[in-house]
Amino acid sequence: MKQKRHQKKSVLVIGMGRFGKHLAMKLQDLGNTVMAVDKDESVMRELTPRLENTMIADCTNEAFMQTLGVSGFDMCYVAIGSDLGASILITSFLKRCGAKHIVAKASRDIQSDILKAIGADETVYPERELAEKIAVRLSSLSIIDCLPLSADYSIFEIEVPVEWIGKSLGHLNVRQKYQINVLTVKNSVVFPAPGADYVFSEGEQIVVLGTEQNILRICPGT
Repeated sequence: MKQKRHQKKSVLVIGMGRFGKHLAMKLQDLGNTVMAVDKDESVMRELTPRLENTMIADCTNEAFMQTLGVSGFDMCYVAIGSDLGASILITSFLKRCGAKHIVAKASRDIQSDILKAIGADETVYPERELAEKIAVRLSSLSIIDCLPLSADYSIFEIEVPVEWIGKSLGHLNVRQKYQINVLTVKNSVVFPAPGADYVFSEGEQIVVLGTEQNILRICPGT
């Protein structure tokens, strides 16, 4: 069976602040076709060598937006969080111009509610999400990294708990006792989806799925 390839997308990113700039570059690195737009000429001049498609333009101008062909992009990101008026105008124009999927940056819940009401399909809180991720990781020396999946669940990479060493996954009954799922075990090699007979060893890292509350039950604080 052939492995399904990741489908590349065409993406419009409006606003080249810190978030927009890194978003555009990462999307391009992943093989997507990216158009980056900002009205600041000096910012775009700096980014031109790093991004294949850039444009200097004011996206709060509806006449310009109508010429941009936004309906041809798979996704449109409004990466402007500090200027609420501009964010609202641009999101509204994208919707009127037939954008397929709009993701808008928000800094507060009320901003998110407004953006969704006028046409955003999703909103993101990059500063809040980064702060929460760092706070969880720093709350325990045993947590190496975490990847939020939803408001409740995340994937965590953690050091194997000391009390798990020398015991099997089945004996520990992790899913029932802690309400978490062990996805992978890492030492010199990677063991995906370990079975009930897998015995944990000192120095291993494990990748688990669960809630922050349940993960912190097995990861002692700093």
